[in-house]
Order: sequence, then structure tokens, then C-alpha cells
Amino acid sequence: MAYIQECIFFFLVWLISTIFIRKLFRKRSTCSCLPPSPIALPIIGHLHLLGHLPHQAFHKLSNQYGPLIHLRLGSVPCVVASSPEMAKEFLKAHEISFASRPKTVAVDCLAYDAKGFSFAPYGPYTKSMKKLCVSELLGGRTIDLLLPNRRDEIRRFIALLTEKAKYNEAVDLGGELLRLANNVVSRMIMSKRCSENEDEAGGMRKLIQEFAELTGKFNLSDFMWFCKDLDLQGFRKSAIDIRNMFDEMIERIINEHQVARRKRNHEGEVVKDLLDILLDKQEDESFEIRLSRENIKAFIMDMFAAGSDTSAIMIEWALAELINHPRIMQKAVQEIDSVVGKNRLVEESDIENLPYLQAIIKETLRLHPAAPMIVRISSEDCKIGEYAIPAKTRLFVNIWSINRNQDYWENPLEFQPERFLSEEKSAKVQLDVRGQHYEFLPFGSGRRGCCYYACICK
Repeated sequence: MAYIQECIFFFLVWLISTIFIRKLFRKRSTCSCLPPSPIALPIIGHLHLLGHLPHQAFHKLSNQYGPLIHLRLGSVPCVVASSPEMAKEFLKAHEISFASRPKTVAVDCLAYDAKGFSFAPYGPYTKSMKKLCVSELLGGRTIDLLLPNRRDEIRRFIALLTEKAKYNEAVDLGGELLRLANNVVSRMIMSKRCSENEDEAGGMRKLIQEFAELTGKFNLSDFMWFCKDLDLQGFRKSAIDIRNMFDEMIERIINEHQVARRKRNHEGEVVKDLLDILLDKQEDESFEIRLSRENIKAFIMDMFAAGSDTSAIMIEWALAELINHPRIMQKAVQEIDSVVGKNRLVEESDIENLPYLQAIIKETLRLHPAAPMIVRISSEDCKIGEYAIPAKTRLFVNIWSINRNQDYWENPLEFQPERFLSEEKSAKVQLDVRGQHYEFLPFGSGRRGCCYYACICK
């Protein structure tokens, strides 16, 4: 007991001394050029303001301090942009300065030390991989060639729901949507369903869910410099365990795929999945970068994370909104019946003729973005308006907040797909999902925008 009291006493002495010295010797410096900021506490800075949902906490702070605020999260300097104008400044006018993503424990352990595309620092590797994604891996031709796989998985999903309904059985819709998304992504990557081996499929789904949870979880080591090499929350151990399980599974799959690939080459088959293309590039000495085995594994991890969990969650949110808005659901059914009829399923080629269905998807992405914030880090000092932003400052573009800004969206908290239709007075029909309009950025923008959106939107 005496020891605890002694520790508390010395801590209070140190804390009071720190506050006194900071106030005594504080000088006017570049800090005066930083964006507005709430009062920070010693050591933890503004961490106490975050709560369980940082994007909502940032939204409240932006309402109080403005569309650009400066925060210190532990020992990490940060800025939060919460308006389309600020988003455009960072993601377009100063795109190169903010083209990299911060390196965290999750990135180190789960993403093969940023060897994939999503988390790699901006440079020749990301440029080459973006080009490869757009032209081959996720290009229009590849997506079209893999259409039969997606069609087959959707038919299996509908057949399952029909069978369950026939016998009045309950359905774990979230789980089945994740299974559907997993199978679609798996067949695109390696021409193999995750559910062919249910133990392996369940393991893969569990890994993807745990990956998503860990990448979105607060880790003290990422924000406090003196905790950098400590694993106080067991975060690093959990991340390494997940990575090792994924690595073992994907190593076996790649080996099996290479054997099957050699056999297909002898048989003269030409339809290639994404893993075929990556292995071709690894063997191609003329390719502008050298792809390692870990690069390929990290890219596959990126694909599963981007295409499985996020797609399933987006569809689940859309269905939840339709259930809560029967008028909108009825209108969507009427549109589908008039365009497609009642004798066949909706095909991807029908989507362009279903504007109301497109509007429902856009409105779902607006209210429930898969990633509520875009996170980047500055590679150099830069100036945003009158404010100086130092190098190594972490940037949060609060998509969730922008999507609820009443200056840009009428009745922003209401689910109104009609806002994206041309007949509406304040129509947002010109807005697309590719990052050209900064009041609507569901997949980010620019060089580091999500290049998987073509796959996800299918």
C-alpha cells in the first residue's frame, strides 16, 4: 500500500512539474500556425476525446472547432478534415504529400510489413501495382471474364435462401453474405470456392473478420512512443497469430495453384484468375518491379479484406435500410419488374438501366461508408490555406462527417435514394463513386483511392 501511495505521489509531482514547465517556457512558434485545437492533456494529448467511435468524436469536434482541426493523439500529431473543400485540398492539391498511409503494428504484422498494395508507402512499387490493377488484375476485361463465377455464386446464394424459406428456417444473413462475398473473391483470385472445404472456409472467414477487427482497433503502441516496443494489449501477438494462420493457409493454396496452373498450361487453357496474373508477373523478368512471394500473399490479403467483409457489410446495411423503408423497397421492386421482368434474375448488365437501384446503393454508401475515414500521413511540410502542416502528421479525412454535412446534403440523416436521381430539385445524380466529387468519397480519391471498387461494386 505504501509503495502504491509513493508511486502516486511521484507521478503527481512529475505531472504538476511538467505542466508548470510547459507553461513557463512555452514560446510562440510554428504551433501558432497549426489549425484550431482543443486543450490537450499532458502525455495523452487528445486521446481522451476519441471514445469508441473516433469518426463520430471527430465529427463533434469539427462542429465546434471547424472543418480543419489539429489534434495530438498521444505522441502522434494529427489533422482532421471534415469538409469537401478540406478533403480536396489534401487529396488533390497536396495529393503527393499525403499519398502514403501510416505504418502501424497491424500493418507490420498483418500486411506483411506493408508489402501489399493497400499499405505500401507511395513510390515506384505502388505506381506499378496500381497500373497492374487497373489494366489487368481488376481491369474491365478480367472482371468480365470472371462474370460466370459471380453469377454462379449469386444463384447458389438465392437457392440457399429459397430452401430456407421453404422450410421456415432462420437465416444468419450476415454470415451468408460474408460467405457469398468470400466465395466470389476467392474464385476471382484462385478459381476456387472457399466453401469447398467448410473447415478451411470457416477458417478463412474467421481470419478475415479478425483482420478487419484488428485493423480498426485502437492500439496504444501506435500512439505512445514509449510503448512502441511494448505489447501491453497483446495486440502484436494476436496480429502475428492471425498472419501465421493466414500464411499457412495461403502458402498451401498457392502451391496447389501452381501445380494446377502448370497442368492447365499444358492443356492450353487461357482463362486466368488473379493469382495466375500475379505469378506470371513474378516470372516475367521484363516487368518493371520484382514481385516476391510475400508481395503476392499481401496482395491476396488485401483483396480478401477489401472485397469480403466490406462488401457483405454494405449489402447488409442496404437490406436493413430497405426493410425500414418499405416504400423505397416497393419502388425498387417495381423498377426491377419493369426492366428485368419476373422470369429471370437481375444481371450485372441490367444495372445501368436500374437508376433507382443505383441510387439505393449510393445512398447506402453515403450513410454507411465501409471505411468512415481516409487515413494518410504527410511525407513533407506543407501549407493548407493559412495553416502549416508538418511532415509526419497523420491525416484523417472524415468521410462519415462529410456525408452528414447539411451544407451539402439536404436532410442528411434520412435515407433518401431520390437525392441521386435527376428529377429531384437538388439532385446529386452527377456524383459517382470514383473519387471525383469530394462531398462523396466512399472509396477514397486519387492515387491511393481504392482500386478494388470495380470488384466490390459488382
